[in-house]
Amino acid sequence: MFLFRSYHKAINNVTCERINMRVLRLLSYPNMSVFKLGPSLRARQKHFENDLIACKNPEEKGFCAVIRHGSLCSPRFCKAEEEDCFSKENLLRSLNYDMAAKKRKKDLMNNNSKVPYFHREKWIYVHKGSTKERHGYCTLGEAFNRLDFCSAIKDTRRFNYVVRLLELIAKSQLPALSGVAQKNYMNILERVVQKVLDDQQNLRPIKELLQTLYVSLCSLVQDMGKSVLVGNINIWVHRMENIMQWHQQLDNIQIKRPTSTGMTLTDLPAGLQLNIMQCLTDGRDLVSLGQVCPELGTLTEDRLLWKKLCQYHFTDRQIRKRLMVCDKGHLEWKKMYFKLSRCYPRREQYSDTLHLCTHCHILFWKDTSHPCTANNPESCTTSLSPQDFINLFNF
Repeated sequence: MFLFRSYHKAINNVTCERINMRVLRLLSYPNMSVFKLGPSLRARQKHFENDLIACKNPEEKGFCAVIRHGSLCSPRFCKAEEEDCFSKENLLRSLNYDMAAKKRKKDLMNNNSKVPYFHREKWIYVHKGSTKERHGYCTLGEAFNRLDFCSAIKDTRRFNYVVRLLELIAKSQLPALSGVAQKNYMNILERVVQKVLDDQQNLRPIKELLQTLYVSLCSLVQDMGKSVLVGNINIWVHRMENIMQWHQQLDNIQIKRPTSTGMTLTDLPAGLQLNIMQCLTDGRDLVSLGQVCPELGTLTEDRLLWKKLCQYHFTDRQIRKRLMVCDKGHLEWKKMYFKLSRCYPRREQYSDTLHLCTHCHILFWKDTSHPCTANNPESCTTSLSPQDFINLFNF
């Protein structure tokens, strides 16, 4: 009865737009005969069809209907269905295009981009087990991606810290890095080499880092095309070639003398020169200083200078085990230093390091803030050496 009244109303009011779309969907089904028309309605139907034919723009009538095989069909509804299908087809095409464009962009970034991937936050929550709120655990690769080492190498206070950390990762932690972390590692290393080439400083530690990394890769990239590293072996062979190229660039670097005519180290009094030398923590720097500047060669051989250097890096017990006495009965502090360096690790000291908050277990740089809920966050932070940072993820 509802269908009959709806159709009767549509016949009497051609401009009516209140026809229920559910009714249209039922009436437009080609093989369904909903109801039969009486003689009076057939006459009105024929009149309506004549008006429909005479109408130049049937859509302006609001509702246009024809009878096909005993059923009612709406051109507006059919057109809406066609437009819907057309819009869906365009949507699928646009989605396919967007996916293809994103894939091409990602491939281009992977092949040509030298900018590593980093998050906006410069801290990371270190969790070693699953909880109700957080599943999984934090890895070394995640921390390496999140802590912005790319900007840290530009800071003179953090440079040595990052270089030491890169060296420790190269020795034993390369397989623990994810594919993205390994790519970031190589990109950061390239920036470190470029900084050394531009500044002409820290040549020796970077050359040692490249040598350590190359030796580690030679052992990890095995014969017969096998590798325990993430990624294709050809990619790592290409990276090894880049490492050798960087090492060659550092070997061929020509140190330029400063053009300034101001006061130099040799113009200072001897006592002040000795105080400056005592700030050097690496005995190899003292040897290089004596070779570059013969005028300072005598001061670089000072016994008191080498004695303080030994006492700074090593304990009294370690020193007593490696005593070396010359013919005159004096201790050979310089020889003892290099012998002790081969037997024991030297003391490490950095201007700026990573810090760990013991209250919220967040790892962050000292000059960056982190969301801590402690009343006194400064009392909950501890400084981490590069080795402590590596040990933090050994679980």
